Amino acid sequence: QVQLVESGGGLVQAGGSLRLSCAASGRTFSSYAMAWFRQAPGKEREFVIRTISGGSEWYADSVKGRFTISKDNAKNTVYLQMNSLKPEDTAVYYCAAAQDGGWVYDSWGQGTQVTVSS
Repeated sequence: QVQLVESGGGLVQAGGSLRLSCAASGRTFSSYAMAWFRQAPGKEREFVIRTISGGSEWYADSVKGRFTISKDNAKNTVYLQMNSLKPEDTAVYYCAAAQDGGWVYDSWGQGTQVTVSS
């Protein structure tokens, strides 16, 4: 497992942008699949976007064309760039890691709040 710490959340107006960061501990970061999930009030946690090599390899339809994920293996950090934000993007955003590019996310960050005002 790795330790994950998110940052960069906040309040933004609809149409604005935010970039979230997730710093990871561990020496095998490059082999991990990294993903972002989110949980809105009263809703279940949902998948947002995922990468292994650094590109936006998998993403939810709701964020297509607006969110991108990137991975800096030298800094052990993954980023979520969110553009054209909508009020429905309001949620706590979580960073997660799966070993060896797998699909079982066994490391999670504490979450960072993103609030989009209309």
